[in-house]
Amino acid sequence: MDLILTCEHATNHIPAEFMHLFGDAQAILASHRGWDPGSLALGRTLQRHCSAVLFRTTVSRLLVEVNRSPRHRQLFSEFSQRLEPAAKEAILQRYYWPHRRQVEAWIEDRLAIGNRVLHLSLHTFVSELHGQIRNADIGLLYDPRRGTEKTFCDRWHNALQEANDALRIRRNYPYLGRADGFTTALRRRFPGSSYAGIELEVNQDLVCEANGWRKLKRDIADALEDALSASS
Repeated sequence: MDLILTCEHATNHIPAEFMHLFGDAQAILASHRGWDPGSLALGRTLQRHCSAVLFRTTVSRLLVEVNRSPRHRQLFSEFSQRLEPAAKEAILQRYYWPHRRQVEAWIEDRLAIGNRVLHLSLHTFVSELHGQIRNADIGLLYDPRRGTEKTFCDRWHNALQEANDALRIRRNYPYLGRADGFTTALRRRFPGSSYAGIELEVNQDLVCEANGWRKLKRDIADALEDALSASS
C-alpha cells in the first residue's frame, strides 16, 4: 500500500498582496483558525519514517480553505470573502487547485500501475472549542462504509495503544470522517478497493509539550508503520 501524506493547514502564511485584509487579525491568524500547528512537523516525521510522499499547502486556511469543497460556504473566510470574484478565482488557481490536483495526480499514477493508496490528511485540533472540552488526544477520521478505512484504523488504533496506553484515541472525533473535506472528495473519485482516505487529528495541547511531542510523533510513526505492515 503506497502512502501519501497531506497537510491542508500547514501554515498561517498570508501573501503580501493580501495582508491588508488581515490588518487587525494577527492574533486570529496565529490561532487554530489560521492553521494547524504541529501538523507539518508531524508530516515530516512520518515522511522520513515511512518513506512517504508529502504535499502541503502554502497559505493560511483564512485566505482559502483547501480542505473544503469549491462551493462550500466556508471556502473563503470573513476576511477573504470581501474580495472581488476575479481575485477569489485567482486565489483558487494559485493556491487551491494546484494542491488538490497534485495530490489527485499522484494517486492516479499509483492506481494506474495497480497499487493501492493510503492517504493520510494530517491535522491538529484545540482542546476546547466554543466552551466544549474535546475529550481525546488523537482522532482517527474515516468513512465507516469503506471497509478498508475501518480495518486500517482498527490496526492503527491498536498499535497506538500498544505504544502508549495512556492515549485517549477516538474514532470520527472531534469531527466526522464523512464531513466535507479533501478525503471525502477523493472518495467520490476513487474506489474503496484501491483508495483509503483517513484524517489524523492530534490535540494541540500535546503539540505544546516539547519532549512529549517528540515522543508522540515517534509513537505515531511506529504505529503507522506497524499498521501498514499488517495491511500489505
